[in-house]
Amino acid sequence: MNRTVARLTVRGLLGRRRGVLLLAVPVLLLAVSVAARSSGADRHDLAVSILGTLSLGTLVPILGLVVGTGVIATEIDDGSIVYLLAKPLPRWKIITTKLAVAIATTWVFAAVPTLLAGLIIYGTKDGLALAFTLGTLVSGAAYSAVFLLLGVVTRHAVIAGLAYALVWESLVGNFVSGAKTLSIQQWGLSVAKAFAADGALSAPVALGAAIPLLIVITIAATAFASVKLAGLTLAGEE
Repeated sequence: MNRTVARLTVRGLLGRRRGVLLLAVPVLLLAVSVAARSSGADRHDLAVSILGTLSLGTLVPILGLVVGTGVIATEIDDGSIVYLLAKPLPRWKIITTKLAVAIATTWVFAAVPTLLAGLIIYGTKDGLALAFTLGTLVSGAAYSAVFLLLGVVTRHAVIAGLAYALVWESLVGNFVSGAKTLSIQQWGLSVAKAFAADGALSAPVALGAAIPLLIVITIAATAFASVKLAGLTLAGEE
């Protein structure tokens, strides 16, 4: 990890209008949680619905998209990436540094609000707040890697990422049984189920499959992004 790259990435990520969006989505989650707590509905069902659908299913992929693409796509679009690539830094180190910033930012703006929302709605009962927080952590890391890769390989990273999050994760991944095995959201839910009380949660993907898939997709996306960034350097020199 390169400290200079990390500092510049954080400054560029939080110094633009993205910072407002990064705050807006968690604030919405917390506001909904406070409103839900005062309702007369079953607290367990509310916690599972809000933390599973609004947080793990919506907040995490949106923040992963904004942050994952934001750490590099803008630099590629405006050409400022050339100055960074001119430095004697291995391309994999640039990618892993930006990924570390993306993951940390996603965790701060997604995992922390998820924990607070869970405690507001359901307290520490059944371990749901902590379980969904852990699910958010692992899925947030995977989303960050995938969307960082999109930021490197296409100038339409946000559109491609939205299509993936809305079509595959929200529609296909939630309603088509076979596709659930290839959904980051469902993998995160499997991790959450493993840490919740028995019977508190259900997940369509076994933990033994979810964890390896999370690791593989994160590493593969990071490695491919490093290769593509190296190719971008060669193209620029030619």
